[in-house]
Amino acid sequence: MSALSEELNKEIEKRRTFAIISHPDAGKTTLTEKLLLYGGAIHLAGSIKSRKTQRHAVSDWMEIEKQRGISVTSSVLQFDYDGCRINILDTPGHQDFSEDTYRTLMAVDSAVMVIDVAKGVEAQTKKLFKVCKQRNIPIFTFVNKLDHYGKAPIDLMDEIENVLGIRSYPMNWPIGQDGQYMGVYDRRNDKVLLFAEDTTHGQEARIADVYEPDDPAVIERVGEDVWEALQEDLELLNEAGEEFDMELVNAGELTPMFFGSAMTNFGVQDFLEGYIRMAPIPQPRKSSEGMIPASDEKFSGFVFKIQANMNPAHRDRLAFIRICSGKFERNMEVWHERTGKMLKLAQPQQFLAQDRQIVDTAYPGDIIGLFDPGVFGIGDTVCDASHKFKYADFPVFPPEKFARVQAKDTMKRKQFVKGIEQLTQEGAIQLFQQAGAGTESYIVGTVGTLQFEVLEYRLKNEYNVDIEMNMQPFEVARWMAFEDGREVTPAELKGADRGMFVYDRNQNPVLLLNNEWAIGWITDNNPDLVLNHVPFDKKEA
Repeated sequence: MSALSEELNKEIEKRRTFAIISHPDAGKTTLTEKLLLYGGAIHLAGSIKSRKTQRHAVSDWMEIEKQRGISVTSSVLQFDYDGCRINILDTPGHQDFSEDTYRTLMAVDSAVMVIDVAKGVEAQTKKLFKVCKQRNIPIFTFVNKLDHYGKAPIDLMDEIENVLGIRSYPMNWPIGQDGQYMGVYDRRNDKVLLFAEDTTHGQEARIADVYEPDDPAVIERVGEDVWEALQEDLELLNEAGEEFDMELVNAGELTPMFFGSAMTNFGVQDFLEGYIRMAPIPQPRKSSEGMIPASDEKFSGFVFKIQANMNPAHRDRLAFIRICSGKFERNMEVWHERTGKMLKLAQPQQFLAQDRQIVDTAYPGDIIGLFDPGVFGIGDTVCDASHKFKYADFPVFPPEKFARVQAKDTMKRKQFVKGIEQLTQEGAIQLFQQAGAGTESYIVGTVGTLQFEVLEYRLKNEYNVDIEMNMQPFEVARWMAFEDGREVTPAELKGADRGMFVYDRNQNPVLLLNNEWAIGWITDNNPDLVLNHVPFDKKEA
């Protein structure tokens, strides 16, 4: 085995790269903060629903996120814990940002699903879970907010199985009744963990009092009734519950389940230690040359996110790259698949939210940010020139909401175009130009309405452009082609005036229509027209 091979294997074994998925408000950003707290990356965790005087979440860097208390972009965070290097990709918590989340889920090896103990499985969780299921990625469940009244743990297990179609195996079990929990029973280590009183409101790591199950002090602290209820629950789990099977976990068919409260640090360390023990190391990736293992000595990676203006002082643009194989070294030359050119990867960064440091080396599973002068696009492959290939394409989301957007001040046209282009390259919006119209305005398509707010906010704050935005009545977009290959134009298309005829960024013809019924009319009147939800060379998400 070569020295590089040995070094690679050692580093790959240490890596755990995951995303946290949840419905808005289930406590995902808080859990992210607390994992960093235990990893020693921050010493004081800020409460997210912050009072004016408190700090904002470390992972929320964009001003609009701080104002609204939500995550609208995916941050990347890295820390070391117990000999492992952990990369967390914090996904947007708002349903309108499913595209950004989807791309983030392409860059991880496992996912942590956060569920609110009172609300159970919510709509957004279902959507994100489906993405994980399609990719067969292992899912670990953290049932959060145990410091509040919530559903019975057994009911939550049933709900996860019935709603998501995945069985669960509780790694620990809450001690307490009717939402009044005092600790957890650790099933693997046969220990009782009762939590010391939290006087810091979750701002410091909380120490658990650890007991043997037969220690009389346990019954004294929790009471006879609670102790008996716990014994009954454990008996039921042991007799009727699932067997623990690592193969099923790795296939995404069984989820290890942990109970806790991120806000009060209850059960967080227990979860972190259990997770790093079971979570997969960086996995092989699908490419045009077959599966590429992480241990392949030749470097490769792909761009899964582009973000402009993370540092307002520098007006920079970063491309986030997931390293898939080989060893990354600063200033290395790589082949850029889309342009067919060689690129030098200079000034690579690693992150703790908006705090960054220059990195000299990185390994499979790691995420690096590269300053991007405008050469990278989402989904781009970079690899060693001696082994050229392309990683599997990212699926595309069809836009569902549309608006006409133009700069209020025509003198600011240049900044306006630059900002719109930038946000399109980030994948935050999809851009269309109306056939026959001038270039003063664009038609912008998004998956959700909150993206328009972010568009307006960012153009104003990052490009100093005020915009006029008129929402359009369309709800569906269809890419068009004629079967015989002739060009689709407004003149050639019968009923083009029933919607809006536009071109996408690559000059492909697209028809925007009010509803599905209108599609039927168009196909009836243009029998040789082929319609697609996304561009013909892309796969729909």
